[in-house]
Amino acid sequence: MPDFLKSPFTKGPDVLPLDVLVRLALALAFGGAVAWIYCRTRKNEPIAASFPTTLVLLSVLIAMVTQVIGDNVARAFSLVGALSIVRFRTVVRDTQDTAYVIFAVVVGMAIGAQNPWVATIGLAIVGLAAFVMMYLRAGAAAEENPDYVLTLRVGLGQDLNKLLDGPCDPHITERKLLSMGTGKQGIALTVIYQVQLRSGGSPDELVRILNRTEGVQGVQLERRGWEEN
Repeated sequence: MPDFLKSPFTKGPDVLPLDVLVRLALALAFGGAVAWIYCRTRKNEPIAASFPTTLVLLSVLIAMVTQVIGDNVARAFSLVGALSIVRFRTVVRDTQDTAYVIFAVVVGMAIGAQNPWVATIGLAIVGLAAFVMMYLRAGAAAEENPDYVLTLRVGLGQDLNKLLDGPCDPHITERKLLSMGTGKQGIALTVIYQVQLRSGGSPDELVRILNRTEGVQGVQLERRGWEEN
């Protein structure tokens, strides 16, 4: 490299390019592991398509920032001031998502600070805790009344509240309208509800009651969040 290109960087930290490459590649791998843990432990929840990718890139970027700062306190304050102009307008919908953001940041920082064992042990412990909490949460949810998606096809002009309130009251404790649309060339109405059954309610009996109800042309009841292994 010509001297006039080397001279502006003579006061920088003496870090070999290969070392930087290895650290960033390791940060990429650890960021991918964080994203994998997130996707596996949150598979029954709505996941933004860009969030796992953000976790991976965040680990690499934090590793880069940590190497830029090094042991220079002045450089650290300069970077804080420079990055303070960034405004993130996307609201994190779940507090667990915030925890995974911090997870990716800490992993990237550990790699950038030349502490791969901190990142490795932390990844193992936090990953184990995430999977344990997922199974505990799934077990607790199984003991509670699960949510169902109820799809009804009824004739036009039918009073939906009248159809559902009377016959379904012994079985449904709550319902929320998700969508509504026409079918069969506009002669029928397709309505989708999220419903929660009472503790003594029976899904089979609910479907039988609705099938016998005048004006109901079709019924489908599906458990929300259930996935076949």
